[in-house]
Order: sequence, then C-alpha cells, then structure tokens
Amino acid sequence: MTRCAFDAGQTTVAALESMKKALPGAVRRSFLVATDGLVARIRQVKDEDEIVLMRKAADLGCRLFEDALEYVFAGATEAEVAAQLEFKARMAGAEAMSFETIVASGERSALPHGRATGAKLPKRGFVTLDFGVLLEGYCSDMTRTVHLGRASEYEWDVYHSVLEAQQAAVAAVAPGVRCGEVDEAARSVLRRAGLEKAFSHSTGHGVGLEIHEGPRIAAKQEQILEPGMVITIEPGAYLSKEPGSDAMAFGVRIEDMVLVTESGGEVLTAASPKVWIEL
Repeated sequence: MTRCAFDAGQTTVAALESMKKALPGAVRRSFLVATDGLVARIRQVKDEDEIVLMRKAADLGCRLFEDALEYVFAGATEAEVAAQLEFKARMAGAEAMSFETIVASGERSALPHGRATGAKLPKRGFVTLDFGVLLEGYCSDMTRTVHLGRASEYEWDVYHSVLEAQQAAVAAVAPGVRCGEVDEAARSVLRRAGLEKAFSHSTGHGVGLEIHEGPRIAAKQEQILEPGMVITIEPGAYLSKEPGSDAMAFGVRIEDMVLVTESGGEVLTAASPKVWIEL
C-alpha cells in the first residue's frame, strides 16, 4: 500500500486531523505515517539553487549594516535604529525580518538577546546589532558590534578576543568536522582570554527557510558538518558590572553566516567588515 509520511515536529494536530478527514475510511489509519525530523534533516543540506538565494539574503544584510552606521548615534533610541533598519530592508525587497531585530546598547549590550527598546544610545558604549532578512523565502542572520565614543583598553581587548574566537571558529568549519569541534575552537580562545564564563550560549546554528535549523554548533555536539550546510558562527562575551568598579556592564557579539564547502567554509556575510568600528 502507498503511504504518505508527515513530519511530526512540523505538523499540527489540527492539520493532521484535516488530512485524515480527507481520506477514505479504509485507509485513514495506515496511510499517514509520522516521521521524526526527516524533513528537518533533509533541509540541513542546501542545493545550489538554495545557496544562490541565501547569498542574496546575506548580501542584503551586509548592505543594511553599512547603511545603519549612518543612523547609529548617541541620543537615537534602539527602537528608532531597528525601525530604520527594518524600513530599509523592506524597501530593498525583503519580505520580512527573519526574527525580531536586536539593538542593544550601553549596559543593555550585556544582554545576549536584548530586543530594541526606547532606551537611548549612550555617548560612550557598545551597540550590538543582530538582525536578518527574509528574502525569496530564505533567511539571513548576522551580528555586528560597534562602539560609540572612545573605548577603554579593556573594552578594546574584549572586542578583539571575541573577534579572534569568531575567526578561529570560522577557520574550523570544514566537511567532516564535528559541530562540537567548531564550538570548542571559539570557546578555547575565550578561555585563554579569561572570558569563558562570559560566553553564555552556543556558538551557532543552521539557517535556511527558518532562522533556527540544524545543525547545532555547541559543546559536545557530535553531528558532522556536510557540504551545503549553512551555519552561523556567533561567539560573544557578556560582562556584568563588578562591585566597586566604575566600568558599566557591556557585551560584544560578532556573527557571520558560513557555507560549508567541499574544502572548508565560505563566509557569506564577508562583505560586512568585522574590524573595530568606533563612531
């Protein structure tokens, strides 16, 4: 008997009941067969056409960040920066943002997932921009952190430690490499810099039709990278204000989209520089 498989992780109870009702009673019980993540696993490896679309989405994200530098300034609110970015994304053809835009400034940059608020950008401090677009059905995802005003030596050191960690993880991307090894490449750099405890999330995730897909780039993950996978590499450091210190809390995150190729990894968001930017 011919059967039809459905992804139990993506199909709602209502949708399943609707499909069953459309079937003759004689085959209703046996025709539909649940699968466990089959579609999700297939989607992890992108074909050539999908990669073309993901390049377009990544390129648009890079252009948006370059434009954003014109309206990231002290006194503007995080919400205003997010609104400008999202407006320009729509005007450039994006169907939507691929997730709620993160603009976290000053002490709020110490929040790994600080959504844009009415808080004003400070005269001096970090601003983290984490955003992505949905373009022709595919998502982009990137993060850049800039500094307003003159930074302290410590802030400069933390930024460059995160940058070194991010570059080390990107360099570790290759077919046949375990996801946990890529995570460790970033984590080991921050460990040497004394920032391991300040890195509170995984190094990355897959991206495609959805903003979060497999594989997961995290500690002890045994999944093997394959050509055609598109992943993010996004280490960060988030530091609380120390008692008795005048230094305020701050955070730094740097993120790229990386395509796993036959010989290594290709950064899809390379058009957006990660060099130190002080506005």
